[in-house]
Amino acid sequence: MKKLIDFITVFLLMITQFAYAGSCPEYLNQSFKKLHSDKSLNICEAYAGKPLLIVNTASFCGYTPQFAGLEKLHKQYKDKGLVVLGFASDDFNQEAESDKAIADVCFINYGVTFDMFSPVHVKGEKAHALFKELTRQSKEPAWNFNKYLLDKAGKVVKYFDSNLTPESGAMNQAIESLLAR
Repeated sequence: MKKLIDFITVFLLMITQFAYAGSCPEYLNQSFKKLHSDKSLNICEAYAGKPLLIVNTASFCGYTPQFAGLEKLHKQYKDKGLVVLGFASDDFNQEAESDKAIADVCFINYGVTFDMFSPVHVKGEKAHALFKELTRQSKEPAWNFNKYLLDKAGKVVKYFDSNLTPESGAMNQAIESLLAR
């Protein structure tokens, strides 16, 4: 009897994951290499059905201190379902040359615990499919630390440029509104 229950449990989990993967937009249904790691993470498999805050980052930018505010948002809202995802990029020539150096800035200097990914292109023809779709739905990153707030279906509901800090009332209000849906 226990084997039957275990089988049914595994089967139901597989069906649930399949249903989530089927409802997750294709541009999110791919694996990204985690920063300074051999591991990859598929956003749909890990976070389907959750609201996301996606940010393009750089280690040597005047906005780099926003990592502290992003970490604060992560801690404040993770139990309510919000997922913060950081994507390093050197498209504005302000990123460190190695994953290790980027990781030191993120994890050691700013104590980042949300998922960070190895550098990707975020603008122009070389932009990763993720950022091409974010651009199509809102705006192309004009600089580092552009923030895209996505609903549970993967639709951009709000775009915040580099100047708007994670601690801003506007960002917190948008997140609260999204989580209340």
